[in-house]
Amino acid sequence: MVLKIENLYKKYIRKNEFNALDDVNLEVLEGEFICIVGKSGSGKSTLLNIISGILSPSSGKVLYDDKDITKLTDDEKSLFRNQKIGFIPQSTVTLSTLNVLDNICLPSFLGKNQIDKKGRGMYLLHELGIENLENSYPKELSGGELKRVTIARALMNEPKIILADEPTSDLDVQNTKYVLDILKKVSKEQNTTVILATHDMACLDYADKIYTMESGKITEGKNI
Repeated sequence: MVLKIENLYKKYIRKNEFNALDDVNLEVLEGEFICIVGKSGSGKSTLLNIISGILSPSSGKVLYDDKDITKLTDDEKSLFRNQKIGFIPQSTVTLSTLNVLDNICLPSFLGKNQIDKKGRGMYLLHELGIENLENSYPKELSGGELKRVTIARALMNEPKIILADEPTSDLDVQNTKYVLDILKKVSKEQNTTVILATHDMACLDYADKIYTMESGKITEGKNI
């Protein structure tokens, strides 16, 4: 067991109180590739942000190998995220002042691991087919190339879980397939858990399991 979510709630108050997450329960095994589908505002991004420790739940548990990460301090959450989680955000975020290689290596610079940072970065550049962009800067890249840089950065510290928030939302058909093939390969060959939130039905062909989110609730199966 890698990840177990128990009775997770996230409450917000605007004019009225509402649950962005409403009693979410989920078990994800090591190496599984799961897709969570749902419309915008259904709670998908909120769930990923809580799993990563970026947000705190109102109540409930997020257990990673029986350790509840919601109980960690902010510093402990940051360390856990750096060591165990690879996050692919919905919007491609890179540092404009760093070249492609340094953007990819950034998580290892921030962490405490002793890996060959540049060597690992170059390996990922090769694996994602962008080794020719090593010294390029983000402003010089296409949308598909930027997405590959983001994926490489998420893989830098060899995470146990990859969280991908709408990773194909701004990609054409060819780049969508390329990105999904990469994530599936990492899942199967490295036994890495992939949790992908999407409204792109093309992603579902890659999933071991499919879940649907609607109004903060999650159910197994495609219900939309």
